[in-house]
Amino acid sequence: MEPRTEIAVFAGGCFWCTEAVFSRLKGVVSVVPGYTGGSLPNPRYEQVCTGRTGHAESVRVEFDPAEISYRDLLSVFFATHDPTSLNRQGADVGTEYRSAIFYTSDEQRKAAEAFIKELDTQLPQRVVTEVSPLGEFYEAEDYHHQYYDRNSFAPYCQFVIEPKLRKLYKNFGEMVAGRSKAVEDGPSKIGG
Repeated sequence: MEPRTEIAVFAGGCFWCTEAVFSRLKGVVSVVPGYTGGSLPNPRYEQVCTGRTGHAESVRVEFDPAEISYRDLLSVFFATHDPTSLNRQGADVGTEYRSAIFYTSDEQRKAAEAFIKELDTQLPQRVVTEVSPLGEFYEAEDYHHQYYDRNSFAPYCQFVIEPKLRKLYKNFGEMVAGRSKAVEDGPSKIGG
């Protein structure tokens, strides 16, 4: 019997980071970087980067809910980016880097809103993560796919993505696929 999968779509800054995080989780079947939440059909990266299309850099996560829950995905999402920072993540600034959840069902909407409500009671600043229905998702250009895995020694990967991965391994190690001693030591020790 074929496993039943679901789709979740998250925007948490640069999609290179978000893809690198979600692609390492058990139960995640695929992670595709792309653009959603905007008005221009078939946008290209250069257009999205202007901030004028309304799209967010995002990832479409196909997952098996029998192996990883949507709530677990929300936990990882909120722990690996700053949901209190409006239209930016670190040095990446603009609406294309906003924190957003694009839900595919009413259950996902309710779960995301409840999670944010919980976080608002725990964090010193208010969560600004947008929760919107998923519209059209446009897959990013090929060179954005598996960017970290192909460019792990690039400065952006070393200084921005690796700290997120270390946080993932430290706080969610039991959810990481292929967990080993090398994973515990950090991503640069495992060649990517």
